[in-house]
Amino acid sequence: MRKKNALILLAGGRGKRMGSDIPKQFLDLGGMPIIRHSLNTIQKSELIDECILVSGADDIRAIRDIVDRGGFDKVSHIVTGGEERYLSVVNGVLAACGKDGCEAFDGKPEVILVHDGARPFLDDDIIARCLDNVSADQGCVAAVPSKDTVKIADENGIVTDEPPRKNVWLMQTPQCFDADVIYKACLAARKAYEESKNNPSVKLPEITDDAQMVNMYLGTKIKLVMGSYENIKITTPEDITVAEKILEAKIGHIS
Repeated sequence: MRKKNALILLAGGRGKRMGSDIPKQFLDLGGMPIIRHSLNTIQKSELIDECILVSGADDIRAIRDIVDRGGFDKVSHIVTGGEERYLSVVNGVLAACGKDGCEAFDGKPEVILVHDGARPFLDDDIIARCLDNVSADQGCVAAVPSKDTVKIADENGIVTDEPPRKNVWLMQTPQCFDADVIYKACLAARKAYEESKNNPSVKLPEITDDAQMVNMYLGTKIKLVMGSYENIKITTPEDITVAEKILEAKIGHIS
Protein backbone atom coordinates (compact mmCIF):
# COMPACT_ATOMS: atom_id res chain seq x y z
CA MET A 1 0.00 0.00 0.00
CA ARG A 2 1.55 3.28 -1.09
CA LYS A 3 2.12 6.12 1.33
CA LYS A 4 -0.24 9.09 1.40
CA ASN A 5 1.25 12.12 -0.26
CA ALA A 6 0.84 15.78 -1.10
CA LEU A 7 2.43 17.66 -3.99
CA ILE A 8 3.58 21.26 -3.59
CA LEU A 9 3.13 23.00 -6.95
CA LEU A 10 5.12 26.22 -7.25
CA ALA A 11 3.46 28.91 -9.35
CA GLY A 12 5.09 32.10 -8.18
CA GLY A 13 7.55 32.84 -10.97
CA ARG A 14 7.70 36.37 -12.36
CA GLY A 15 9.15 35.52 -15.76
CA LYS A 16 11.96 38.10 -15.72
CA ARG A 17 14.09 36.06 -18.11
CA MET A 18 11.09 35.64 -20.40
CA GLY A 19 11.14 39.37 -21.08
CA SER A 20 7.38 39.44 -20.44
CA ASP A 21 5.14 41.35 -18.08
CA ILE A 22 3.01 38.22 -17.78
CA PRO A 23 4.16 35.73 -15.11
CA LYS A 24 5.41 32.66 -16.96
CA GLN A 25 2.90 30.31 -15.34
CA PHE A 26 0.15 32.25 -17.14
CA LEU A 27 1.77 32.26 -20.57
CA ASP A 28 -0.09 30.35 -23.26
CA LEU A 29 1.03 26.85 -24.23
CA GLY A 30 -1.26 24.90 -26.51
CA GLY A 31 -4.23 27.14 -25.82
CA MET A 32 -4.01 27.11 -22.03
CA PRO A 33 -1.85 28.64 -19.28
CA ILE A 34 1.38 26.74 -18.63
CA ILE A 35 0.38 26.01 -15.03
CA ARG A 36 -2.75 24.22 -16.20
CA HIS A 37 -0.74 21.48 -17.90
CA SER A 38 0.74 20.40 -14.56
CA LEU A 39 -2.65 20.73 -12.86
CA ASN A 40 -4.21 18.47 -15.50
CA THR A 41 -1.61 15.78 -14.83
CA ILE A 42 -1.97 16.05 -11.06
CA GLN A 43 -5.77 15.92 -11.22
CA LYS A 44 -5.80 12.81 -13.42
CA SER A 45 -2.99 10.97 -11.65
CA GLU A 46 -3.92 8.12 -9.31
CA LEU A 47 -0.50 8.53 -7.68
CA ILE A 48 -1.09 12.01 -6.23
CA ASP A 49 -3.52 12.47 -3.33
CA GLU A 50 -3.51 16.21 -2.84
CA CYS A 51 -2.00 19.42 -4.20
CA ILE A 52 -0.96 22.61 -2.41
CA LEU A 53 -0.50 25.46 -4.86
CA VAL A 54 1.96 28.24 -3.99
CA SER A 55 1.51 31.56 -5.78
CA GLY A 56 2.64 35.16 -5.63
CA ALA A 57 0.32 37.35 -3.59
CA ASP A 58 -0.69 39.39 -6.64
CA ASP A 59 -1.63 36.25 -8.58
CA ILE A 60 -3.77 34.44 -6.02
CA ARG A 61 -7.05 35.53 -7.63
CA ALA A 62 -5.95 34.46 -11.11
CA ILE A 63 -4.69 31.11 -9.82
CA ARG A 64 -7.94 30.54 -7.93
CA ASP A 65 -9.87 31.26 -11.12
CA ILE A 66 -7.84 28.65 -13.04
CA VAL A 67 -8.39 26.09 -10.28
CA ASP A 68 -12.12 26.74 -10.04
CA ARG A 69 -12.74 26.82 -13.79
CA GLY A 70 -10.72 23.66 -14.31
CA GLY A 71 -12.45 21.72 -11.56
CA PHE A 72 -9.10 20.90 -9.94
CA ASP A 73 -10.49 19.63 -6.67
CA LYS A 74 -7.21 18.00 -5.63
CA VAL A 75 -5.98 21.53 -4.89
CA SER A 76 -6.80 21.91 -1.20
CA HIS A 77 -4.82 25.06 -0.42
CA ILE A 78 -3.53 28.07 -2.34
CA VAL A 79 -0.87 29.78 -0.25
CA THR A 80 1.29 32.84 -0.74
CA GLY A 81 4.92 32.29 -1.70
CA GLY A 82 8.04 33.74 -0.11
CA GLU A 83 10.79 36.10 -1.20
CA GLU A 84 12.89 33.19 -2.49
CA ARG A 85 11.90 29.92 -4.14
CA TYR A 86 12.87 27.85 -1.11
CA LEU A 87 10.74 30.07 1.13
CA SER A 88 7.79 29.35 -1.13
CA VAL A 89 8.50 25.66 -0.61
CA VAL A 90 8.59 26.29 3.14
CA ASN A 91 5.15 27.91 3.02
CA GLY A 92 3.73 25.05 0.97
CA VAL A 93 5.18 22.34 3.18
CA LEU A 94 3.97 24.02 6.37
CA ALA A 95 0.47 24.20 4.86
CA ALA A 96 0.57 20.52 3.92
CA CYS A 97 1.85 19.48 7.35
CA GLY A 98 -0.23 21.97 9.29
CA LYS A 99 -2.38 21.34 12.32
CA ASP A 100 -5.34 20.06 10.33
CA GLY A 101 -3.32 17.95 7.92
CA CYS A 102 -4.49 17.21 4.41
CA GLU A 103 -8.06 17.14 3.20
CA ALA A 104 -7.70 14.17 0.83
CA PHE A 105 -7.20 11.70 3.66
CA ASP A 106 -7.30 11.46 7.43
CA GLY A 107 -4.09 12.90 8.81
CA LYS A 108 -0.89 14.42 7.53
CA PRO A 109 0.99 13.31 4.41
CA GLU A 110 3.74 10.73 4.71
CA VAL A 111 5.50 11.89 1.54
CA ILE A 112 5.79 15.32 -0.03
CA LEU A 113 6.70 16.07 -3.62
CA VAL A 114 7.71 19.52 -4.88
CA HIS A 115 7.21 20.42 -8.54
CA ASP A 116 7.85 23.56 -10.58
CA GLY A 117 4.70 24.85 -12.23
CA ALA A 118 6.91 25.99 -15.12
CA ARG A 119 7.59 22.33 -15.99
CA PRO A 120 4.41 21.48 -17.92
CA PHE A 121 5.31 17.94 -18.99
CA LEU A 122 5.09 16.11 -15.68
CA ASP A 123 3.81 12.55 -16.11
CA ASP A 124 2.97 9.47 -14.06
CA ASP A 125 6.16 7.65 -15.04
CA ILE A 126 8.33 10.36 -13.48
CA ILE A 127 6.09 10.58 -10.41
CA ALA A 128 6.18 6.80 -9.93
CA ARG A 129 9.98 6.62 -10.10
CA CYS A 130 10.23 9.32 -7.42
CA LEU A 131 7.68 7.70 -5.13
CA ASP A 132 9.23 4.26 -5.56
CA ASN A 133 12.66 5.46 -4.44
CA VAL A 134 11.95 7.88 -1.59
CA SER A 135 12.64 6.83 2.00
CA ALA A 136 13.01 8.37 5.44
CA ASP A 137 16.79 8.74 5.05
CA GLN A 138 16.99 9.40 1.33
CA GLY A 139 15.37 12.07 -0.79
CA CYS A 140 14.59 11.28 -4.38
CA VAL A 141 14.90 13.71 -7.29
CA ALA A 142 14.06 13.49 -10.96
CA ALA A 143 17.10 14.35 -13.08
CA VAL A 144 18.67 13.59 -16.44
CA PRO A 145 22.29 12.81 -17.36
CA SER A 146 24.01 15.75 -19.00
CA LYS A 147 24.45 15.40 -22.75
CA ASP A 148 27.14 18.07 -22.74
CA THR A 149 30.58 18.32 -21.23
CA VAL A 150 30.40 20.59 -18.18
CA LYS A 151 33.19 22.92 -17.11
CA ILE A 152 33.44 24.89 -13.87
CA ALA A 153 34.72 28.46 -14.26
CA ASP A 154 35.75 31.24 -11.93
CA GLU A 155 34.34 34.78 -11.92
CA ASN A 156 36.58 35.65 -14.89
CA GLY A 157 35.30 32.80 -17.02
CA ILE A 158 38.49 30.77 -16.62
CA VAL A 159 37.97 27.00 -16.41
CA THR A 160 38.91 25.66 -12.98
CA ASP A 161 37.46 22.14 -13.08
CA GLU A 162 36.10 19.60 -15.56
CA PRO A 163 33.89 16.99 -13.85
CA PRO A 164 33.51 13.71 -15.77
CA ARG A 165 30.38 13.94 -17.88
CA LYS A 166 29.24 10.48 -16.75
CA ASN A 167 28.87 11.89 -13.22
CA VAL A 168 26.95 15.06 -14.18
CA TRP A 169 23.16 15.11 -13.91
CA LEU A 170 20.78 18.02 -14.50
CA MET A 171 18.31 18.43 -11.69
CA GLN A 172 14.58 18.57 -12.38
CA THR A 173 11.39 18.27 -10.39
CA PRO A 174 9.51 16.57 -8.80
CA GLN A 175 11.76 16.35 -5.78
CA CYS A 176 10.36 13.88 -3.29
CA PHE A 177 10.92 13.48 0.46
CA ASP A 178 9.63 11.83 3.58
CA ALA A 179 7.21 14.42 4.98
CA ASP A 180 8.88 14.60 8.41
CA VAL A 181 12.28 15.14 6.79
CA ILE A 182 11.34 18.06 4.55
CA TYR A 183 9.20 19.54 7.32
CA LYS A 184 12.20 19.65 9.67
CA ALA A 185 14.41 21.07 6.90
CA CYS A 186 11.84 23.78 6.19
CA LEU A 187 11.69 24.77 9.86
CA ALA A 188 15.48 25.03 9.94
CA ALA A 189 15.58 27.06 6.73
CA ARG A 190 12.90 29.43 7.98
CA LYS A 191 14.73 29.89 11.29
CA ALA A 192 17.97 30.72 9.48
CA TYR A 193 16.16 33.19 7.25
CA GLU A 194 14.54 34.94 10.21
CA GLU A 195 17.90 35.13 12.00
CA SER A 196 19.47 36.72 8.92
CA LYS A 197 16.73 39.35 8.90
CA ASN A 198 17.46 40.25 12.50
CA ASN A 199 21.23 40.08 12.07
CA PRO A 200 22.61 41.34 8.73
CA SER A 201 25.99 39.78 9.51
CA VAL A 202 24.45 36.33 9.13
CA LYS A 203 25.00 35.25 5.53
CA LEU A 204 22.55 32.80 4.04
CA PRO A 205 23.71 30.18 1.56
CA GLU A 206 22.16 30.26 -1.89
CA ILE A 207 19.53 27.52 -1.98
CA THR A 208 18.48 26.66 -5.51
CA ASP A 209 16.53 23.46 -4.99
CA ASP A 210 14.82 21.40 -2.32
CA ALA A 211 17.34 18.55 -2.31
CA GLN A 212 20.08 21.05 -1.49
CA MET A 213 18.03 22.44 1.40
CA VAL A 214 17.28 19.01 2.88
CA ASN A 215 20.87 17.86 2.52
CA MET A 216 22.24 21.12 3.94
CA TYR A 217 20.15 21.16 7.11
CA LEU A 218 19.66 17.44 7.78
CA GLY A 219 22.41 15.65 5.87
CA THR A 220 19.82 13.60 3.99
CA LYS A 221 21.22 11.59 1.10
CA ILE A 222 19.79 12.40 -2.32
CA LYS A 223 19.07 9.70 -4.89
CA LEU A 224 18.72 10.67 -8.54
CA VAL A 225 16.19 8.86 -10.68
CA MET A 226 15.57 9.29 -14.38
CA GLY A 227 13.35 12.22 -15.18
CA SER A 228 12.74 13.05 -18.83
CA TYR A 229 14.47 15.23 -21.39
CA GLU A 230 10.97 16.50 -22.22
CA ASN A 231 10.47 17.61 -18.60
CA ILE A 232 11.87 21.05 -19.40
CA LYS A 233 11.52 24.17 -17.30
CA ILE A 234 10.19 27.15 -19.20
CA THR A 235 12.49 30.04 -18.37
CA THR A 236 13.32 31.90 -21.60
CA PRO A 237 11.40 32.63 -24.84
CA GLU A 238 13.33 29.83 -26.56
CA ASP A 239 11.86 27.37 -24.08
CA ILE A 240 8.33 28.21 -25.23
CA THR A 241 9.31 27.27 -28.79
CA VAL A 242 10.73 23.95 -27.60
CA ALA A 243 7.70 23.29 -25.40
CA GLU A 244 5.34 23.86 -28.32
CA LYS A 245 7.24 21.25 -30.36
CA ILE A 246 7.12 18.76 -27.48
CA LEU A 247 3.39 19.36 -27.06
CA GLU A 248 2.76 18.92 -30.78
CA ALA A 249 4.59 15.60 -30.71
CA LYS A 250 2.65 14.43 -27.64
CA ILE A 251 -0.70 15.38 -29.16
CA GLY A 252 0.21 13.61 -32.37
CA HIS A 253 1.24 10.51 -30.40
CA ILE A 254 -2.03 10.53 -28.43
CA SER A 255 -4.17 10.93 -31.54
